[in-house]
Amino acid sequence: MRSENTPFVGGPLDGRVLPVLLGPTGRPPKHYEVPVPDPDGGEPTVHVYVRAPGHLRRFGLSHGWQYEYEPGGRPPRRLRRPWQR
Repeated sequence: MRSENTPFVGGPLDGRVLPVLLGPTGRPPKHYEVPVPDPDGGEPTVHVYVRAPGHLRRFGLSHGWQYEYEPGGRPPRRLRRPWQR
């Protein structure tokens, strides 16, 4: 599989660039979850990052992707039924 160096903005990974595996379409996943173990042995804390267009280049075109910290966690998935379009 291919990977791409992707920058992280905000949260505990602010300023880091990590290799992220790309999907079959050549894009990184929409959400990136980072589990951080609890030092007391409890439940791990999960930090969530959401994919966003990368920095803007000349003429307003974006260059790659970046992950932005989502402090509220992952938004709940909404089920879509075929008749509710």
